[in-house]
Amino acid sequence: MKSYMRTLGIVGICLFLLSTAVLAETKYYINDSMKVTMRTGPATDRKIIALLSVGQEVEILKAEDEWTLIRLQNDKEGWVISRFITDQTPDSIQLEALKGNHSILQTKVASLMEENTALKAENKKLSIDLNTSETKQSDLGKSYETLKRESKQFLDLQAKYKESTSKLAAQTQKAEKYEDELTKLLWNKNIKWFLSGAGVLILGFIIGFSTKRQRRHSSLL
Repeated sequence: MKSYMRTLGIVGICLFLLSTAVLAETKYYINDSMKVTMRTGPATDRKIIALLSVGQEVEILKAEDEWTLIRLQNDKEGWVISRFITDQTPDSIQLEALKGNHSILQTKVASLMEENTALKAENKKLSIDLNTSETKQSDLGKSYETLKRESKQFLDLQAKYKESTSKLAAQTQKAEKYEDELTKLLWNKNIKWFLSGAGVLILGFIIGFSTKRQRRHSSLL
């Protein structure tokens, strides 16, 4: 019997500690009433030790049907009427949070609008740069085609020039050869004429000398 009672006592203590831990993990607030009195005991004739504001966070220590023992953030403990406590975030706190979020969102919207304006300006600039680049690319394409045509003409002219230079070199070589041959012919011809003239002169000298000798011989006879 004693062991049974001891077991029931241990189970009861465990349940109490478990319920206390669950209550401690949940946030509780004073609801949207204007002011809530916190008393020294669970009755309206007990001494008021604090006036609690709407949205004030409290810790539940012991919950009963009509009264709840709570602890404030400054560790002060007391009793309040249970209906004034809620585990739902009060509307006033939610409203303030919404206002804060709204203000943050407005700031973000303004920042996003500025970024959007900057992006539009940048996009416009990029569009202009793109058009300029396309124009330059088109001009470069035309210049390339022109250069390609001119390069082809230049290469053709270069080939013709090389061909003409080669022909001119060949013609010059032929002309030099013909000039050498002509010089040789003229030299040979001049030599022949010289030799012919010299032969005639010598022949005349011989004939004259022979005639003169004959005349001398005749006169001596």
